[in-house]
Parts: sequence; C-alpha cells; structure tokens
Amino acid sequence: MRGLTRAAKRAGEMAFNAGGGAVNWFPGHMAAASRAIRDRLKLADLVIEVRDARIPLSSANEDLQPVLAAKRRILALNKKDLANPNIMNRWLNHFKSRKQDCISINAHSSSSVNQEAISKEPTLLIMVVGVPNVGKSALINSIHRIATSRFPVHDKNKRATVGPLPGVTQDIAGYKIASQPSIYVLDTPGVLVPSIPDMETGLKLALTGAVKDSAVGEERIAKYLLSLLNIRKTPLHWERLVHRRDELHEETCSRNENDSRDSLRRRRCLNNADALYVQDLVTDVQRTLCSTCLDFTGNTEEESELESLIDMQLAALRKVFRIPHKPFDETHGPTSKKLLTLFRSGKLGPFILDDLPDEQ
Repeated sequence: MRGLTRAAKRAGEMAFNAGGGAVNWFPGHMAAASRAIRDRLKLADLVIEVRDARIPLSSANEDLQPVLAAKRRILALNKKDLANPNIMNRWLNHFKSRKQDCISINAHSSSSVNQEAISKEPTLLIMVVGVPNVGKSALINSIHRIATSRFPVHDKNKRATVGPLPGVTQDIAGYKIASQPSIYVLDTPGVLVPSIPDMETGLKLALTGAVKDSAVGEERIAKYLLSLLNIRKTPLHWERLVHRRDELHEETCSRNENDSRDSLRRRRCLNNADALYVQDLVTDVQRTLCSTCLDFTGNTEEESELESLIDMQLAALRKVFRIPHKPFDETHGPTSKKLLTLFRSGKLGPFILDDLPDEQ
C-alpha cells in the first residue's frame, strides 16, 4: 500500500502534471453552498459525511472538518465495491481507533447501508455532506428505501437526483423520507476547498471523478493513471489473469462449437469483428498494457522514459478502442476518456490510492 502511495506522489510530480498547473475546481455555487452547509449544520441531529473509499483522506473537505467534528457524525466510505477490500478493513480499523464511527458502503445497494443510521427518535434531521460525486444522493435514496421498509409512509416522497458527473446537486434540498417517526434528510451540493493543497490530492480527486474532467484535462488524468499503474507494476500482475481468461474463453468457445443449438454464441466466438463485450474489452486493455510493459526496454525509474512508455500505451490503446487516427493529431482525448471510464467503473480492478497515516 505504501508503494502505491509513493507511486501516487511520484506520478503527481511528473512533467506532464507540472505543465498543467495546480488542480482546482471551485465554481460559484460551491462558495454559497459552503456557507449554507455551515448554517444548516446547527439544526442537524446527525451528519453523514460521505467520502470516496478509494481516497478516504483526499476526499475529505478539510475546511469543514472542524464543524463536522463537533456534530454527531457517521463517516461513510462509499464505493467500497471499487476499493481493495483487504485494505478497506484496515481503514475501518484506523478510524475506529480514533473513536470515529465509520462504515464502508455501496450507496446504490440498500443492503450495504448501515441501518443504524436511522434511529427511532420522534424526529430526525440527517444532513449528508461530502465532496462532489461521492454518492451522497444515491445514499439518500438507499436510506429512503430502508426507511420505507421499516416505518409507515402515508404519502409519496421525492427522490434525490443522482448522476455520474460531479455537480449534479447545486442547492441544498430537503426530503421527508419517512413518517412515524418523521425522518428528514438534507442533500447538500458537493463542495471542494477553494484551493486544493497539493498536486497529488488534486489528481486523485480528478481521477476518482470529484473534479470535472474539463477542469484538468482527460489526457492529463489518464497519463496520471497510467503512471500510477506502471510505477506500481500493476500491468505485470495482470499477465496471469489475462492468460487464465484466455483459457476460459477458449473452453467456452469449444463447448459452444459442440452445441448446435447455440449458433449465435458460436458465431460471436468465431467472428472477431463482432462488437466486444465489456469483459472482452477489459481483457484486451489489460493485455495491451501488460505486453507494452514487457516489451519496453527503457528504465521506468527515469521520468522521460516512463513518459515514453505511457505514450506508447496510449497509442496502443487507441487501436484496442478502435479509435481512428487523425493525421497530425497526436492527442489522446477519446482514448483517455474510455480508459478513465473503465477505471472509474472498477473494471480494471479495486484500488485504494491513499495511504494510512501511520504507514506513511
């Protein structure tokens, strides 16, 4: 884990990042939202602070920590399905050792949301806060489903709007999610600090989707991701995995060839021109990154050579993603976008990018 954090620090200091300037995204609505959150916090009985499980420290809004610490608070590490489960347990123990109530959740799954967040008090006002795109609105909808299964509801309640991009929620919205007892939830806009303190934190927030891609540049974020993977030597760990998938694919094709009733599946195995399924695409991406690492003869400890490897990988991935090459266009925008989509959806595997404080 320390190796991954050292990799993150080194990747953040590479030339392609230094040339891009500091990572900051603080649109106008965030300043107003920060003030409104501080005012509403006085009324809240319970605060649920949602963070990204892949970056449990980097996804904390440091400006709000003093006021949040004074409230009854549950720390919800969301997107646990995208985080390394073994390391996740160590993070939970870390927060527990500091007397902090902490749970890991997948906000889109009601079964993973800790039901103890809903108490049987006569009236409960819950405030949900966090940086952009960590799943606050999705968590509210899961709490709503839990509440309606436990407590009677006499009228139709509204749902929070969710979306894959940061900045969907721009105003504080209140929802009554249950009656008898009355439970209200305040959904707040995702708020970052006005100035992200360091390049590494900013790039982690951008990579996990808390900062708009357009504020940083998709190619820059993708190069940061590839530098992390290469420094960590993650593509080399995929060699055995890819080989095993190929064996399973051949076994499946062989069985289908002997099954005259499954002609559609047989045609898909025999015809490589057909559209690839997501898993096929992931395997091709992992195979490509692995093979470029194995074929590369340079020294990845040298920054300039590592950047050469990254450029080779982006060029190779362009072919995997079937993106036409335009003359005189050496940019990798479409390729970068597709690679980031695979990472953010967890298709490339589970990761935690932050290091435990006592391991630094």
